[in-house]
Amino acid sequence: MKRHKTNLVNALKQRAATEGFVACGIAPGQLAPRAGERLRQWLAEGRHGDMLWLADRANQRASPDLLWPEVRSVIMLGMSYAPETDPLVECRGEGRISVYAQRKDYHDVVKGALKRLAQWFVHQTGAEVKVFVDTAPVLEKTLAEAAGIGWQGKHSNLVSRDHGSWLLLGAIYTTAELEPDVPGRDRCGSCNACQTACPTDAFPAPYRVDARRCISYLTIEHKGSIPREFRRAMGNHIYGCDDCLAVCPWNKFAQTASVQKALAQRLELSQLPLSQLLALDDAAFRALFTGTPIKRTGRDRFVRNAAIAAGNSGDPSLVEPLIALLGDPSPLVRGAAVWALAELDQQRSLDEKRQRLNFESEEMVRLEWALIEP
Repeated sequence: MKRHKTNLVNALKQRAATEGFVACGIAPGQLAPRAGERLRQWLAEGRHGDMLWLADRANQRASPDLLWPEVRSVIMLGMSYAPETDPLVECRGEGRISVYAQRKDYHDVVKGALKRLAQWFVHQTGAEVKVFVDTAPVLEKTLAEAAGIGWQGKHSNLVSRDHGSWLLLGAIYTTAELEPDVPGRDRCGSCNACQTACPTDAFPAPYRVDARRCISYLTIEHKGSIPREFRRAMGNHIYGCDDCLAVCPWNKFAQTASVQKALAQRLELSQLPLSQLLALDDAAFRALFTGTPIKRTGRDRFVRNAAIAAGNSGDPSLVEPLIALLGDPSPLVRGAAVWALAELDQQRSLDEKRQRLNFESEEMVRLEWALIEP
């Protein structure tokens, strides 16, 4: 198949803009071998934690042509989710939810736009296409850098000169041969703001992240108890963390006006009282977060996170809601509530321990009680 002319690529990028994408670039259908080497080293070090699916199809992630041998080009696209409010502002008694999750589920929004753009492209070229949004073995950030959209910063996320760290990525694999864009050039320089901002020291080195220490991983992907060494560092983060993204100096170029209407920020999700969140049962959780990415995590993990935030709040009014959770059906929630209660009121926690420990059957929760001493 002959390489398509520049005017087609220009038309493609114009069409992408009409679908709400603020960035569009072309990457080759093959990645340099070092991309796969870096991924395999990261996996070998165990830095992916419980995210076992990353290892299951690591070879296919290493390069587009290993996932789909017929691919010749990758159309990489970015949709802005620049926040309307400062993600670093902490409000006493409230939980902090990552900016991307305070909106309609981006999987649905981005994939819908990708499908419409892909249909247009097929009509123009007759080429075959496949679309991907975060649910297939695709190295989106590496491909976005190869497509010239930006570069992978020291926090390992993509950074754009025009949109900062606030881009949701999607990919269209195609059999059409398109002229690749010039790859993005690293412009982090000597800045290490993202590294020093991390509350849990999740960066063993620039450009490398240890997911097992990352608050986003701990609050979203991790299915067990939050390790004790990270609980106080979590502060009031209850779903994800934007600290390393929010401090990036390149964010000054991000424009909230460019955000897709379908991705408009639900400001009420940035001001959720912990007292309300601690009281959520499964039905109330689903009703509050329906249509958002938060629903995917499930009520138990979310309330676990809210309990940890309550323990860090210093707010005595949350003692009673935490005591109510000591009888929760989920041992994950009960264990977090035990720790949080001890942080807020040591004497009440000792009183509750005397009443409840002998009736607790879950070893995980019994261990939390055992660690509370006069």
